[in-house]
Amino acid sequence: MIAIVDYGAGNLTSVKKALDHLRADSVITRDPEVVARAAKIILPGVGHFSATNVLERDGLREAIRQRIRQGAPFLGICVGLQWMFDSSVEAPGTQGLGLFAGACVRFPEAVKSPHVGWNSLACHNGSRLLKGVFSGAFVYFTHSYAAPVVNETVARCDYGGEFTAAVEQGNLFGVQFHPEKSGVIGLKVLQNFYEL
Repeated sequence: MIAIVDYGAGNLTSVKKALDHLRADSVITRDPEVVARAAKIILPGVGHFSATNVLERDGLREAIRQRIRQGAPFLGICVGLQWMFDSSVEAPGTQGLGLFAGACVRFPEAVKSPHVGWNSLACHNGSRLLKGVFSGAFVYFTHSYAAPVVNETVARCDYGGEFTAAVEQGNLFGVQFHPEKSGVIGLKVLQNFYEL
């Protein structure tokens, strides 16, 4: 069973519908005990980075961290990916999970923000999450802050400079784009996660 974590931010229904389309067993939950038993975890997100404070308050942060330590695959989407990093300048007082080093930063003033719409991926070889996704594939973004490019980056996007579009290490996966809104390519990403 895949736990879709509800912390008051994210396209929960869209993610659930996409997984239902793939015939993946999933549940939307705020219950740390459900998360602690889940085979896989998805943390979607739309909105302000400070929304992730709810994860700490409701005991979800520790439940997620524990399942990650136990080897359960974890997928962060949009703000969910950003939360996997140390922090974001959007909410200086809010800590990320610190799975990847660095802070998420706002797009430069030279480009329109938020970055909304379709943009292409520059994919690296060997990603399990992006298996079958070709470099140059278009996916849907909506965000004003972006994660830095790190050693674990498996896809980049260019908008006012390069940023991490997808990250992967072991059982950790994150995408800045919205697979649930990215048509066939997005469904392929979710299918890859489901089939891990």
